[in-house]
Amino acid sequence: MRVEGIAVVTGGASGIGAACCRELAARGAMVVALDRDIGRAGAVAAEIGGRAWSADVADEDAMGRAAEAIEKDIGPVDILVNSAGVIQRPVRPTELTMAVYDDITRVDQRGTYVACVAFGGLMLSRRRGVIVNIASVAGMRSMPLHAYGPAKAAVISMTECLAAEWGPAQVRVNCVSPGYTRTPALQT
Repeated sequence: MRVEGIAVVTGGASGIGAACCRELAARGAMVVALDRDIGRAGAVAAEIGGRAWSADVADEDAMGRAAEAIEKDIGPVDILVNSAGVIQRPVRPTELTMAVYDDITRVDQRGTYVACVAFGGLMLSRRRGVIVNIASVAGMRSMPLHAYGPAKAAVISMTECLAAEWGPAQVRVNCVSPGYTRTPALQT
């Protein structure tokens, strides 16, 4: 299936995000790989003939500026794929530091919501757009991932809430929950 328009992929510098960038570009989209790591995002963008953008998804001011700048410099964003995330090592709750817990929920949960609002608000003004949030089977099952699992469960729930809220305005919001996927982060 051919994909028209501009697509932004958060976490586009690696793993599932980079794979989404490649697939969307192969199907015809103009892709922006958005990531905190501009060097790696730039490498993915160069490979696919796209653009790279740097922003921290959990920083609402930075994401708001990024959404507006991308729309001004490149054009209206038709597709947002939220793939930015922090993976967690399986540990017992007593071994999971609050610093790790906070970082995972800040990026995986808050970052997904912040990106949805930043780009979704612009889509709403045009009454068209597609948002795909990458969750995980960890959000639906019991696993020793005591920050990652609940954060991904929140992504599933927020997707349902946003779909109900924005669907009538022709902004589709869906979620994909992959299982274990061979990515550099998982292999490490």
